[in-house]
Amino acid sequence: MHFLEYISLAMGGAGLAVISWGAFQGLLQFVRLEIRQFKQPVPMEEREELRHKFGYYLLLGLEFLVAADIIHTILTPTLQDLGILAAIVGIRTVISVSINWELGQSRRK
Repeated sequence: MHFLEYISLAMGGAGLAVISWGAFQGLLQFVRLEIRQFKQPVPMEEREELRHKFGYYLLLGLEFLVAADIIHTILTPTLQDLGILAAIVGIRTVISVSINWELGQSRRK
């Protein structure tokens, strides 16, 4: 069972890494856009593309974190842990669906 603990930790770490990397890239691109804004107007499409990329990283990272939680719960399947997992998965699913919906709406414009 120790093997599954390491997999769970790796999946959680991967999720955090993906979200952190996306946030870092998004921040850099945001700063570049804002600096460029002083010289010339930045088209709204570039800002929307930034939001889309950042949303993609958030969704991917959340999927890794959900996978890590599921694997961790397999190791300790108490009713309390299952309830906590259900709440976490529910919250992350709502967040994922809302981000997906928003990204889909921005792509249709």
